[in-house]
Amino acid sequence: MFAHLHVHSPFSFLEAGSSIQALVDRAAASGVEALALTDRNRLSGAVAFTRAAREAGIKPILGAEATLEDGTHLTLLADGPEGYASLSRLLTAAHLSRPRGEPAVSREALERHHQGLIALSGCRKGEIARRLLWGDRSGALRAAERYARLFGRESFYVELQNNRLPGGRALNDALREVARQAGLEWVATQDVHYATPDRFPLFDALTCVRTGTRLPDVHPERRLNGTNYLTSPQEMADLFPDDPRALRNTLEIARRCRPALPEHPPSLFPTFPTPPGESSMTLLRRLTHQGARRRYGTLTPRIRRRLEHELEVIGKLGVADAFLVTWDLIRFARERGIRHAGRGSAADSAVAYCLGLTEVDAIGRGLLFERFLSLERAQKPDIDVDFEAERRDEVADYVYRRYGADHVASVCTFHTYHARSALRDLGKVLGFPDEEIDRLAKRFPHIPADRIPQALEEFPELRSSNLPLERYRLLFELASQVAGFPRHIGTHLGGLVLSREPLAQVAPLEEAAKGVVILSFDKDDVEALGLIKLDLLSLRTLSAVDTATRTIQVREPSFRYEAIPLDDRATFRMLGRGETVGAFQLESPAQRALQARLGADSIEDVVASVALIRPGPIKGDMVEPFLRRRRGLEPVSYVDPRLAPILEKTYGVVLYQEQVIEIATVVAGFTPGESDRLRRVMTHYRSHEEMESIGRHFVEKAVARDTSPEVAEVIFSYIVGYAGYGFCEAHAAAFADTAYKTAYLLRHHPAEFYAALLSHQPMGFYPPNTLVHEARRRGIRVLPPDVNRSEKPCTVEDGAIRLSLALVRELREADVEEILTERARRPFASLGDLCRRTHLTREGLSYLVLAGALDAFDANRRRLLFGLEEALRQREEPIRTGGVGRAGRTGQTGPPAPTQQRLDLPRSGPPPEVQDFSPEQRLLLEYEALGLTTERHLMTLLEPELRRLGVTPSSRLRQMEAGRPVRVAGLLIRPHRPPTRSGRTVVFLTLEDAHGMVDATVFEHVYQRDGEAIFGGYPVLAVDGRVTWRGKGVSVDATRVWALKRRPSKHGAPA
Repeated sequence: MFAHLHVHSPFSFLEAGSSIQALVDRAAASGVEALALTDRNRLSGAVAFTRAAREAGIKPILGAEATLEDGTHLTLLADGPEGYASLSRLLTAAHLSRPRGEPAVSREALERHHQGLIALSGCRKGEIARRLLWGDRSGALRAAERYARLFGRESFYVELQNNRLPGGRALNDALREVARQAGLEWVATQDVHYATPDRFPLFDALTCVRTGTRLPDVHPERRLNGTNYLTSPQEMADLFPDDPRALRNTLEIARRCRPALPEHPPSLFPTFPTPPGESSMTLLRRLTHQGARRRYGTLTPRIRRRLEHELEVIGKLGVADAFLVTWDLIRFARERGIRHAGRGSAADSAVAYCLGLTEVDAIGRGLLFERFLSLERAQKPDIDVDFEAERRDEVADYVYRRYGADHVASVCTFHTYHARSALRDLGKVLGFPDEEIDRLAKRFPHIPADRIPQALEEFPELRSSNLPLERYRLLFELASQVAGFPRHIGTHLGGLVLSREPLAQVAPLEEAAKGVVILSFDKDDVEALGLIKLDLLSLRTLSAVDTATRTIQVREPSFRYEAIPLDDRATFRMLGRGETVGAFQLESPAQRALQARLGADSIEDVVASVALIRPGPIKGDMVEPFLRRRRGLEPVSYVDPRLAPILEKTYGVVLYQEQVIEIATVVAGFTPGESDRLRRVMTHYRSHEEMESIGRHFVEKAVARDTSPEVAEVIFSYIVGYAGYGFCEAHAAAFADTAYKTAYLLRHHPAEFYAALLSHQPMGFYPPNTLVHEARRRGIRVLPPDVNRSEKPCTVEDGAIRLSLALVRELREADVEEILTERARRPFASLGDLCRRTHLTREGLSYLVLAGALDAFDANRRRLLFGLEEALRQREEPIRTGGVGRAGRTGQTGPPAPTQQRLDLPRSGPPPEVQDFSPEQRLLLEYEALGLTTERHLMTLLEPELRRLGVTPSSRLRQMEAGRPVRVAGLLIRPHRPPTRSGRTVVFLTLEDAHGMVDATVFEHVYQRDGEAIFGGYPVLAVDGRVTWRGKGVSVDATRVWALKRRPSKHGAPA
């Protein structure tokens, strides 16, 4: 028999052609007893590999192929937990002691961190093999003896491979001779990079991606043949017919290796520092009861029972410290005025509510704690807290200071191949021109790479694209095979892990592109290491709330966001009209349509609406029954009276995950852990067989509790209808608080709120241009930037919004700061004055002119541009040219965009009279400078053509009867295709014209005919259809969709 001890997975990054699961499956089918994962300089696949191998009955061995400082390779295997810790420390040193992306293990690090490691001499890039290939036999022997002294002769093996390469037999003979002379054993490996021979073309293509070459190019990294697959024991015996010793030694090594990762790892979460004489649990209990008195006043027996139950579970699970650490972070944020909001399943906890971690009253809402924590699942708590985006890093810095930099790291995320990225990378390898590949990739929706073949048949924008699809047959085949493969490593948006042990011995650390140190495991794997993840997330909405609140308080000092009443009738009337553009979680077309039908009159309705407009509930057809029953159009009935208190608040519809748990507990007597397992099976519905199995179990237990089989079947059918679609009520309630309060700001303080939203872009569903015109529709004037009046954020002047200087194209954050600093000394008097006193680039100054920021000096923007060159010549400071970086819409600096176009300015002085830009030119140039227009809408440029085509303005739609034919047109905003229960495609899109927005629904038959117009990249669309009223909301059901261009065709549609 045989064990593979040198195997690469996709976590070697572009060095493997098969997934971990495919490698394990192949090993199991081939009768391989043990498998060692040895990815290049990392352990990132260790958790997934260990789990897959155990399920397949294969012994998992963890290791890595380490790159040494001289460029040679060394295969390292952990003989157990001690070896894993050594390998983790070694790889951490390799990454953090070198430039990012160039990890290398030094000899000094090897000498410090080799305990518990078994080393193999490596492939042809190993030092011993390389010296032999150079003819340096004495050097090879010295290297072998050096490694033997370091690892011990019993833990260092000379590695043989038979990949049918020229000189391979002679090399193996020489390697054996070195081993004999050094008194060492040798071992056979295959340097596996893919599971089966047919994956070699993909492996070769990924090698080209890694080396920046194309298929016709020659490169030393490209393998000469396809022999690096996972061979069977018999194939290995055939490859080494005269050396059974090399094969036996693989099993000897495998038997020496113990599990490196325990199945049930102990918690490594740090102990929270407590006052003398108090344990973590007693401190948590004291803080909880203090918070409960603050929240509830009187502690009723019901409240006490719930808190004691939760505290008992927390104590038995040993996770009190996680609650205390999060409480401490919230305390820190509150003391420094950093806005925050807890969310997720932690809101199911009354203890979390009493500690101030969330604002959701789990007892008052009747939420189930077991959705968050249960003894049967014994999982780690997952506590999510949003912080205002600009100040989230202050909280993270506090964590590093409090617990030590060696004990804190960010969780990583792996950027994996999807359709577009796979097509771009592999298209270059196949030699397609960049422009052609870019055009092809943009045609594909954002889908997994393995859906490419299906997409070619499914999506009309691909079928009708006129692209030569047969030309790309090999590209599509290769791209679909890399689905889910990691392309590179990044930083999780908010996840931090804390450990009482130095993290470097728990998992390798490395530096991310952002400069932060990250753990090389993602959020799904950290718990298997004994770590608890804290999600300290950035939420721009909270930043906007803070900015708006501070602005409001200038004229209303007593205003407090936290004190916003939750029963404001004016806010609910606005929601009922669907006028929610800008409101958190309530602004999408689907939400606006829902609000117009729902007629929300309580915060409970907002909670339900947050949960309803999700892919799941829409696909599960939950929206219509909920609305019909709420409006009294359909009776609410229960097949079992025990369901009434559970489903009453959702009108008999199973909407929330907590309801599934409670139904199973009350009707079938499931334990909390069994109920949550049912909830998870429902949520991740993948197997019909698994669904049937758990259904039989539910019915059996329900019948045993005196429920008739017929009723039990009906109740379970409700749950099946929910499968995969429900939402966590606690999460919905947490989001609903912010959603309602931002809607309140939108209703009562629209200028301040829209100014704040514009100050914190990008965020939300709509681009800044839409927000500006929504503000104007509400009667708010929007003023252009002004070098003497604008600030870094957008501000409010006498009820009008003054745009920020940071919105101007080509202005870096440092440029804005320089303008503000100079202006504080004295206002700018002219264009020349601005040029002399700042270091702004020609491009930055030009866009300030076009944005209207210098209109106070001269309203003729074209004349200002003519005068700019002379002003620059008179500048005392040296003129900086382009390429110095540019600011995006948020003022962040970065390299100039590849497609950036330089404005060509006349070199001579201005003529005596310069005619200003025409109104149309002025509008388009303002849009180029700001990404928005402050007065006229871009669609006004097309008004003559729109009138000729009989297009109805959006403002007239509300005056039209249902069913009436109509033609509308506008800028296309974010068309999307949510999943539906029937599986048929329905497209929802929004068109924005000069008067407002029109929502249109495009059903399957229209989409299949006109999908290319919707998703073909056309900025302006026209829609023919019929007016549809749903509640107080009006929209258009499309019968035809076409791209609006300048010249009409003979059929009346633009061509």
